[in-house]
Amino acid sequence: MKKKRRNNMSDQETLTFEKGMQQLQQIVEQLEAGNLPLDQALNAFKKGIELSQFCNQTLKEAEESVVKIMKEGQEEPFNNEDIKE
Repeated sequence: MKKKRRNNMSDQETLTFEKGMQQLQQIVEQLEAGNLPLDQALNAFKKGIELSQFCNQTLKEAEESVVKIMKEGQEEPFNNEDIKE
């Protein structure tokens, strides 16, 4: 999904779902390595939470769009008898 939105994080960069997931993965790897000082680890954790919320909201909106599209497509039920060879 290529939808862009303004990120409400401090850097205010344009963020896509894919970039958000990539950044989140990097943060997880840094935190799992355990090499960050406490203050940097807390900041990374906070940014990770923000990225997680962003990605979760983006997925929720995508799911709602798919459900809407599917409902619109079901207004006329498909009938095999409608197909004429």
